[in-house]
Amino acid sequence: MKKILYLFLLCFTTQAFAQIKFTNPILAGFYPDPSITKVGSDYYLVNSTFSYFPGIPVFHSKDLKNWKQIGNVIERNSQMTFLGDGTSRGLFAPSINYHNGTFYMTCTNIDKGGNFVMTAKNPAGPWSDPVWLRDVRGIDPSLFFDQDKAYIVYNSDAPDNKPLYSGHRTIRTYEFDPATLKVKGEEHLLVNGGVDISKKPVWIEGPHIFKRGDWYYICAAEGGTSVNHSQVILRSRSATGPYVPYEKNPILTQRDLDPNRANPITSTGHAELVEGPDGKTYAIFLAVRPYEGNFYNTGRETFIAPVKWTDGWPVINPDFKEVQYQYEANFKEVKQKGTPPQSGNFSYRTTFDKVLDPSLLFLRKNDSSWYKLDKKNGLTMKLKPETCMEKGNPAFLGKRQQHMFCSASTSLHFLPRSENEKAGFMIFQGEFNFYFMCKSIKENRDVIQLFKGDQATKQMVLITELPLPESSANLQLAIEAKGGLYDFKYRHGNSDWLILKKDVDGKYLSTQAAGGFIGSLFALYATSSGQPSDNTASFKWIDYSGNDKIYNSK
Repeated sequence: MKKILYLFLLCFTTQAFAQIKFTNPILAGFYPDPSITKVGSDYYLVNSTFSYFPGIPVFHSKDLKNWKQIGNVIERNSQMTFLGDGTSRGLFAPSINYHNGTFYMTCTNIDKGGNFVMTAKNPAGPWSDPVWLRDVRGIDPSLFFDQDKAYIVYNSDAPDNKPLYSGHRTIRTYEFDPATLKVKGEEHLLVNGGVDISKKPVWIEGPHIFKRGDWYYICAAEGGTSVNHSQVILRSRSATGPYVPYEKNPILTQRDLDPNRANPITSTGHAELVEGPDGKTYAIFLAVRPYEGNFYNTGRETFIAPVKWTDGWPVINPDFKEVQYQYEANFKEVKQKGTPPQSGNFSYRTTFDKVLDPSLLFLRKNDSSWYKLDKKNGLTMKLKPETCMEKGNPAFLGKRQQHMFCSASTSLHFLPRSENEKAGFMIFQGEFNFYFMCKSIKENRDVIQLFKGDQATKQMVLITELPLPESSANLQLAIEAKGGLYDFKYRHGNSDWLILKKDVDGKYLSTQAAGGFIGSLFALYATSSGQPSDNTASFKWIDYSGNDKIYNSK
């Protein structure tokens, strides 16, 4: 009888706390350099945004699976703008921490001021203005709170600024005063070069210090944020070292696997460890999903994997060689209300009734003088002389591409007055790596055009154009991604979709072709191409639908 009762209770418990299933990436699309902190039963996560504005999204979750963006750290132009910065400059590798009722976010503005810290009582904001950390020279700062002391740890130059080889870096720390937001004492060198300097390791970066039992650990990336990316671990009895590396490092990498394997996940690293709702350890890290070779357009994304502790050392993804697209855990799922999905296949519409969705991105600053929102017209943009090929603030609003296979569409109301006036829909990877489908005028007739950014000439080149009927004030525009190919379509009202151009080279939109660290965005864009204009264009919504085949079989 007791055995039957035990089995009943076991069955009941398993059903009451059904397994949660994670689908990787947990934040699909351009969400790189994740950092996470746990406060009670709540999790908060931030990512790099480089020169896009608002900067550094803040996500909230109860279960590490369902994430809702609750704000952005940098949402006021008075905090920071990125005018003059290239699309892959600006903000590198934020880190979020919590201590005694205050949230701390440390980060690097790579070309303008270096490292800084910002604080908030509520992670949704508002966040303070930046406090610059002039003594902290390097990148990727992170805080560690240890009872009555705090430390800031970061990547810095080789000793005496004399690198022994290209990519020779160090991990260093200062004591940090959380009240004054200043460093104190002397700088300590914690790691020189990496796990084994005799092997010339490169780009030790993204460090985090944490404590478990009597051990202090440094968890850091090594190998550079591409196909050789990895995660390594070192430990010490003291926060300031000396640190000894794990003899079985790296604790995460995919660089030794067959590059021709099916549905690869690559470039894994920049991890941070966190305790899950079940008391077990999980790693949050970046990785990419190439559709061929090292070509990917979705940028570096946020992934999760379980961690196993062995002889006092953590190992990420211990039961598999390949990072998995799905993992299961024995704790309860807590869904987020009122938020679009972030993982797996999904579809949703973004509208422009009253406020902008916090995930939408401007280039370099938010200047509300050139746009307005209302329920009737949606988003109305003034045609600005600035173009997306410059380093200013064009009339541009972007939404991340989150799947290899997906489509995005929008409605456009626009009456061009001259050939220099253009408004439409683009897929944008960088200043000269984009495709722009737009309505304009050619020889006094409305036309729909497709342009390509040209790295060589620093201009955009016309690929094709077609005449439009006189009744084409209202158009719908659609871009379909098919891995390394893109289709561009348009229609009038609810008529059938017409092909403007099919099977356009999408590799031109990849990080491999463009360089840098960002992913592609679908963007609404209106420009008068260097000429003054008082004309406007209106967009009512962006529809998005992603359908990557890997999830259909899971």
